[in-house]
Amino acid sequence: MAAEIRAAIMAGDLSPGTQLPSIPTLVNRYSAATATVQRALAALKDEGYLVSAVGKGVYVREREPLVVEAAAYLNPTRSRYSYRLLGVTEVVAPPEVGRALQLADGERVLVRHRLALYGTDPVELSWSYYPMSIAAGTELTQQRRIVGGAPRVLSDAGLPMAMFTDRVSARMPTPEEAELLALPPNVPIIRQFRVVASRDDRPVEASVLVKGGHLHELHYCQQVSD
Repeated sequence: MAAEIRAAIMAGDLSPGTQLPSIPTLVNRYSAATATVQRALAALKDEGYLVSAVGKGVYVREREPLVVEAAAYLNPTRSRYSYRLLGVTEVVAPPEVGRALQLADGERVLVRHRLALYGTDPVELSWSYYPMSIAAGTELTQQRRIVGGAPRVLSDAGLPMAMFTDRVSARMPTPEEAELLALPPNVPIIRQFRVVASRDDRPVEASVLVKGGHLHELHYCQQVSD
C-alpha cells in the first residue's frame, strides 16, 4: 500500500496538495485492516511524503524530490548544499576501489569522508578515495575543507578531470548510514560508485555516494551521436 502511494507521488500522479482518500476508503480499496492502513500512512509521513491536517485529512506534502544532476562535482556556493567533513584517513584500498583505481593488492589510498547538507537536512554521505601517489603532500591529506575542492587540487597536480563514470544501485542502509542521514525506518538508499579519470583515462578518484531513496531522483542527460 505504502509502495503504491509512494510511487504515485513520485510519478506526479498524486500532486502536492492532493488529499488522499479517507481511511475507510483505503481499507476497502486494499482489503486491509484499519491498523494496516494507518501504519502505511504513518510510514509515508515519516518519509516526508504526506502531512496530516487536523480535522481535514491527509495530504501529499508540498515538496518536490531533490533532483541530483549527475555531474562529477557539485559547487555548494551556487546552491543550498553545503558539506561537513567527517574525516580524512589513509587506508588499504577496498577491493572495489583498488580495481577502479588500478592499484596493486594492499596499496594504500587516502579517503575523505563527508556529509552533504541541503539547508540543514543531511542528504548524502560520500567517501572519496585517492591513490597515495597522487594525494601525498597535497591539501587532500589535510583535516579541513579545501578551497576549490578536490578538482582544484587534482588540476594543480596536472591531473584535471576529463570524464567520470557512475554505477548506480539500491540497497538498505547500514546503521551508520541510517543514523547520519536521519533516515526513516525501512527506507532504501541510492548508491553511486563514481570513478573520475584524468587525461589518458588515468583514474584519479573513486567515490561512494549514498543518499536516501525517498528524497532523490537522479537526472542523466547524454548527447546521442548521429
